[in-house]
Amino acid sequence: MKLIILDRDGVINRDSDTYIKSPEEWIPLPGSLEALAHLTQVGYHVVVATNQPGLGLGLFDIETLNRIHEKMHRLAAEAGGLIEAVFFCSDKDNANAYHKPNSGLLEDIGWRLKISLRDVPAVGDSLQDIQATQAAGAIPILVRTGKGERTLAQVKGLEGEVLVFNDLAAATDYILSQTG
Repeated sequence: MKLIILDRDGVINRDSDTYIKSPEEWIPLPGSLEALAHLTQVGYHVVVATNQPGLGLGLFDIETLNRIHEKMHRLAAEAGGLIEAVFFCSDKDNANAYHKPNSGLLEDIGWRLKISLRDVPAVGDSLQDIQATQAAGAIPILVRTGKGERTLAQVKGLEGEVLVFNDLAAATDYILSQTG
């Protein structure tokens, strides 16, 4: 099984320091839906792993989160892509094993899909995404969109440790060039 794990905010859609709290605030980044479609069309199973602390903080409810994800699924499908599952953690506390930077969310994906994450690329835009990916044994990829540029500025040497691309489309091109 060819699997790719994507963070949501800052990778697929615009990010916000005040959280994405409604379907109207969920706006895809240029090229992200087309990249999703390309991955789907060449046989990748696309899964999203996302921290959603706004839910735990009461900034939106589960029905609103479901509507946000329905919009994401619909727009991905309209572009020719398929997001097979969305895994999320609503806790803001790093003590929760499922809250990135911890690896529980990614490990749960591997367990549920019965797949080792060893050769699985995971694309994120934050240090938390990279740390969770490394802890889960997957391949960390950082994009400059969302919090990516800020992450690179704050963590000296990160660009030499992980793969870094301008956006999901560029990361997708690289992944597909490596897998044929």
